[in-house]
Amino acid sequence: MIKTEKLTKRFGDKQAVDGLTLEVESGEVFGFLGPNGAGKTTTIRMLAGLIAPTAGTAWIGDLTLGQQDDAIRSRVGILTESPGLYDRLGVARNLEFFAALYDVEDIPAQVEKYLRMLGLWDRRHDPAGTLSKGMRQKLAIARALLHEPAVLFLDEPTSALDPEAARLVREFLSTLKHEGRTIFLCTHNLDEADRLCDRIAVFNTRLLALDTPTALRRNLYGRTVVFHLSQIEPRFARRLEDFDFVHGVQAMDNKLVVTLDSPETQNPPLIRALVEAGADVQFVGEIRRTLEDVYLQLVERSGSPEIA
Repeated sequence: MIKTEKLTKRFGDKQAVDGLTLEVESGEVFGFLGPNGAGKTTTIRMLAGLIAPTAGTAWIGDLTLGQQDDAIRSRVGILTESPGLYDRLGVARNLEFFAALYDVEDIPAQVEKYLRMLGLWDRRHDPAGTLSKGMRQKLAIARALLHEPAVLFLDEPTSALDPEAARLVREFLSTLKHEGRTIFLCTHNLDEADRLCDRIAVFNTRLLALDTPTALRRNLYGRTVVFHLSQIEPRFARRLEDFDFVHGVQAMDNKLVVTLDSPETQNPPLIRALVEAGADVQFVGEIRRTLEDVYLQLVERSGSPEIA
């Protein structure tokens, strides 16, 4: 649905996006993570046909960026970090205005559909400026969906929202995910990305990593198992190091911290080996790496000034 080849954007001497190549499948929720100033918003603006790339190209479905930009803009929906609503206009009137720009056929029906879906129908006559931040964000999402776009670009959809409002927006995004829309999501909320996204790209001007959240954790850290023993002896660690599939063993207190690939299949022989060596195994646990761990590691390696 979305494909880029060496997509690049420079502003004078500043390189905002450096040779981005990726593919987003139809119906996928794709997370695009990176620090402030990484080029995420610039990437969205290019893909939505709002600004031209300096080099490279991209496709939205069968439409080519730079050649069919009007058609691209008509087929995508975009939510910018700032909602950009007309505060003095009523909630419904805001949507009617934008629906007309998109040549929506049955404007009243579409406006009612999304206001009801997002719980804003009872506020339809109120000026948009009187809405809470969460309601304004939901109204902006409704605006992005009025023309039923196949692709939806969301830039920090839960930024600056209170926990309840953020939860409401996330629930709505889950609904959109089950409808089969392609969603390109920029967010700093890593837990949100972990729960919503099928795949995640970590980006800092250039692409640093791209995979499912689970695979990113596994590929960067492996899997770490902790064997809790009644007491520790040097021979226990040496015994585990004999196994080819063990990537590292660290002894701390009465624990052995072991890095391996597949605890489900590799734990049993390790436990047997420890027992044969005289160890009293009390229980076994696994250290779960978070997406935040992965993100910080990758961004630190890329030399981000925000992290450094």
